[in-house]
Amino acid sequence: METPRLETPPRLETERRMTALPFDDTAPPFEDTTDFADADRGFLGALVPGVVRAADGRVVWDNDAYDFLRADCPDTAHPSLWRQSRLCARQGLYKVADRVYQVRGLDLSNMTLIEGERGVVVIDPLISTETAAAALALYREHRGDRPVTGLVYTHSHADHFGGARGVLPHGSEEGVPVLAPAGFLEHAVSETVYAGNAMVRRAGFMYGNDLPRAPDGQIGVGLGSATSNGTITLFPPTVDITRTGQEETVDGVRMLFQLTPGTEAPAEMNFLFPELRALCLAENATHNLHNVLTLRGAVVRDARIWGRYLDEAIDLFDGRYDVAFASHHWPTWGRDNVAAFLTEQRDLYAYLHDQTLRRLNDGPTGPEIAEELRLPPALERRWHARGYYGSLNHNVKAVYQRYLGWFDGNPAHLWEHPPAELAQRYVEVAGGADAVLGKARAYADAGDLRFAATLLNHVVFADPADTAAKEALAAVNTRLGRGAENGTWRNFYLAGAQELRQGVKVSAVDPSNPEMTAALTVEMLLDSVAVRIDGPRAWDEDLTIDLVLTDEQRRYRLTLHNGALTHRSHPAGEAPKSAAGLTLTLDKPRLLGLLAGQGLDGIGHEGDPGLLTRLFAVVTKADPAFPVVTP
Repeated sequence: METPRLETPPRLETERRMTALPFDDTAPPFEDTTDFADADRGFLGALVPGVVRAADGRVVWDNDAYDFLRADCPDTAHPSLWRQSRLCARQGLYKVADRVYQVRGLDLSNMTLIEGERGVVVIDPLISTETAAAALALYREHRGDRPVTGLVYTHSHADHFGGARGVLPHGSEEGVPVLAPAGFLEHAVSETVYAGNAMVRRAGFMYGNDLPRAPDGQIGVGLGSATSNGTITLFPPTVDITRTGQEETVDGVRMLFQLTPGTEAPAEMNFLFPELRALCLAENATHNLHNVLTLRGAVVRDARIWGRYLDEAIDLFDGRYDVAFASHHWPTWGRDNVAAFLTEQRDLYAYLHDQTLRRLNDGPTGPEIAEELRLPPALERRWHARGYYGSLNHNVKAVYQRYLGWFDGNPAHLWEHPPAELAQRYVEVAGGADAVLGKARAYADAGDLRFAATLLNHVVFADPADTAAKEALAAVNTRLGRGAENGTWRNFYLAGAQELRQGVKVSAVDPSNPEMTAALTVEMLLDSVAVRIDGPRAWDEDLTIDLVLTDEQRRYRLTLHNGALTHRSHPAGEAPKSAAGLTLTLDKPRLLGLLAGQGLDGIGHEGDPGLLTRLFAVVTKADPAFPVVTP
């Protein structure tokens, strides 16, 4: 692969002045090319062309679109982020250690393959079935047509399970164990299904899904290049990892597990391959500062326990590995190098947590702490501690939120007007839209882009039809994005500018496809209906429906009362204490059909079928194209 052409960072001070973004100008040494050597080590071959298509011909992944990163960094990007993006854009099959291989650059995440006695154990089958199948085919091209004999999900995020059917097509899963940390399915559902529509919409901004892949557009997200937009699936786990120290052997491959819940995901685990002397760090230690609260939205993560589990890993696995790899980025070789990497990653999250707590107990709010806090110089100058995906600024705010919530204690902030109404009043007080627009342009010209964006946002929210304000805000967002070291900040700014100019685009990603829905438990399916009830329209409804699931031998009682749909279950043979208005007898596949609108065909029912009609009449469908940068 090409030798990296690296520039020194003389532009960092210029960028800092131009953008006034909260990153420091103490960058690590650009002449250090260790990461490039590690990213290229063990290369066996790439997918050529680096494009993956769906069955209908639609492109779901195009790694070749990032070929422009081979050039020097232009004025439209931060040189540190450009460097990281070049590393993430490397694509192909790599040998990590004896019997350990990785496919990188075919999705946001990596697929790791461990050769066993009869076949291959797959770790984290990417986001989409199409990219997962392409990654497995690339491995087989170089290593032979080995069957998949095991599947491991390191944690509960979709980029680590969504391509499951790409490596285990229907009919091939018989007898194949699927391992995952305890709580995996529950948390995968809560992030991907319950709040899936809003997260997908915001993820479109975070990953820059609709931005052009270009030096002035999307150049990566720090954690990888981008997300694929193929078919998301989920094959439920068959083996739960419930404790640290648990050992499992799959196809002759022995694994020693460390549970790490509450770190990068609510359900996550590291694990060692003792005979292969290889350590999988899931997504707990990667080559950037990660998110304590991802910008797409999620449950706030625990930076305190994150640091502690990394410390436990240092002790638990000490001296038992020669290489450590993760579900993103490139491996680290050598015991001393891995130990130093883990130590610095541990210190990174511990320092972030403890210093935020120290300051919040002195009274400053989250934004105030985020503005002042910096990392120790020894960490600032480590490439793997830079904020390419998470940022120090928004992670500090996340730690504050975890402990003290959204309210900062100032009663002036307790009951403010919502954004559009607040904006109208600000614009009125300032003398009208033209006056605010003029002031905003003056601040932008002076280099204070942050306040210019604040003023222009008020004008846009006060009058979304003001095209001059929208264009001015788009221009400021573009400048902010181009100066950002953080990949997700860049994408948010540039996507916001694009939406202001072009309007809302509907995401191609669908988190509610049938394969995903089929993996949910009955309780999860009912919960997914409950969160879509139009409460005000259902205020006066009072109905009870029993679902008798013949394949589970369980009776589920649904109650719609005061606008809330609740449910409980009992063994099917247990007589209910009161009669339901409607009782349906069915199996889970027919329940899935019923929820998809297929009616009562083939379903036994007793009572008033009209209750079902009344229930579905108040079930809403989420809007996948709601506005983000306008009211």
